[in-house]
Formats: sequence, C-alpha cells, structure tokens
Amino acid sequence: MEGIKKRKKSKHKRIEEFKDFLTVLPALIFFGVFIYYPLGELFRISFTNWNLIKDEFKYVGFRNYKWLFAGSGWDQLVNALKVTFTYTIAEVFVTLVFGLLLALLFNKMTKMYNSFRTILFMPKYIGVSTAGIVFTWILNGRYGILNYLLGTVGIKGPDWLTNEKTALAGVLILTTWRVVGYAMLIYLSAMQGIAKDYYEAASLDGASKTQQFFKITIPLLSPTTLFLFVTTFIASMKVFQSIDVMTGGGPYKATNVMVYWIYRLAFVEFRVDRASVVAVLFFLILLIITAITMRISENSVNYDG
Repeated sequence: MEGIKKRKKSKHKRIEEFKDFLTVLPALIFFGVFIYYPLGELFRISFTNWNLIKDEFKYVGFRNYKWLFAGSGWDQLVNALKVTFTYTIAEVFVTLVFGLLLALLFNKMTKMYNSFRTILFMPKYIGVSTAGIVFTWILNGRYGILNYLLGTVGIKGPDWLTNEKTALAGVLILTTWRVVGYAMLIYLSAMQGIAKDYYEAASLDGASKTQQFFKITIPLLSPTTLFLFVTTFIASMKVFQSIDVMTGGGPYKATNVMVYWIYRLAFVEFRVDRASVVAVLFFLILLIITAITMRISENSVNYDG
C-alpha cells in the first residue's frame, strides 16, 4: 500500500511539474524566437562576407574577426569603445549623484514640492528624437539660447555640436535633462520606504544629520543604487537616437559610439558581416560587465531596509 501511495504522489508531482512547465512555455517560446534565435543568427552572420551592395553571402571563417582585431577595424573599435565608455561613465555619474541630491532636496510631501518633482520628471517621457532636435537649436554655437545666456555673464560659449572637444558634452546636456528627474523619483520612493526608527535611534545616540546620511541613508539605498546603476549603464552603452539626431557620430568620430558604429556598418556601408562582428563583441562586453556588477553587488548591497 505504501508503494502505491508513493507512486501516486510521484505521478501527481510530475503532473504538477508539467503544468508549471506549460505556464512558462509561452515565455520560453517568446525568448527563443525573439532573443536567442536572433543571437544565434548574429553569430552565424559574423562568419560570412555578407555585403549588401555586391549581394554576396558565403562563409569566410574568422576573416571578419581578423579585420576587427588585427586590421583596419581595430582603430575604429578603440575609438568607439573610448567614446562609449566616456559617455556611459558620465551618464551614470550624473544619474546617481544628481538624482540622489535632488531626491534629498525634494524629500518633502507638500504641494509645491510635488509640482517641482513633476516638472523634473516630465522630460523622461519626451521622445529622444524630439528633444534632440530642440537641443540642437539650444546648443547652436551662433544662435543657441545656451550660448546667449553664457554671453550675458561674460562667457563665450563654444559651438557645442560641431567642435570635437565639446560634441559629447553637448549630447550629455540633453541626457542630463532627461535622466535626473527619473533617478530622483526612484531615490525618493526608496527614501520614503526607510523606517523612521533608524533615524530616531541614531538621533538618540547623538548622530548628526550628515552621519545619518552616510551611515543609514546611503547603505539602505544601495539596492536602489544598484538598480539605477545597472539600468543606466546598459541604456547609456546602447545610446543611439540622440547621437543620430544631434551629431551623426561626428565631428571627426568624436561621438561615434558603438551602437551608432554598428548602424553605419550595416546600413550606410552595407557591411552586415562586419556589423555583426562588432555587435557580437558588444554583446559579450555588456554580458561580462553586467555579470561582474551583479557578482560584486552580492556582498556590497544591503537589503535590510
């Protein structure tokens, strides 16, 4: 009798496991069709000589990888990685630091502060292409309003988007305008979720506001900081629209980030094979950095709050 009961339980367990599998099957199919299959095709195309102009397609082994790492593509790769990481580091810094500072400034539940928070958050929902066109005029060296305002205080502004030394900074001005309000709102939500008991206990022990900020607020905001870091890092590494609208990768490739370079290889130079090789490398870079970040965060992120 016990053997029969065990077999029935085992059969029931297998049925339940099969039901669980059926519930996730649609998601698995979706990921397989729209993520894993395109990734597989990307790797496959990277071993071909697919040139859209000549309409050729045949396997050439590692020739494209040789072009990227030991040929004329190497200098372009170094430049694109340099520009991309410079932009990414700047955007992550702006998002985390200014988002946190604004959250501290507007961490009050009044109607006036609610209005200010709404104004700061709104740019997140304005299309990048639309904002890019507007900021192209704002940053115009001769007629832009930014240089006009700088001129009123005796500062001669540069021609932001046509000067290779300031073009990336010009794009970052648009980025800052769009992202800080979003980061502020995320930090605000996390701050208001921290129990007041921590601060009351610290005050009784004689801790100052500065000490409370660094010893309580910052550690308990670490999960939020990790979330913003990972999402901002990935989004900034994939920046495309603002570059396409405002600078077109120029001047002199000063804003030629990785995604825009991939786009130009595929749809301007019609070298889909080379674009695939760069895309494969870019995917691996993002995968490795994200994995390292998550690994480090296991020991450094505090979830007690």
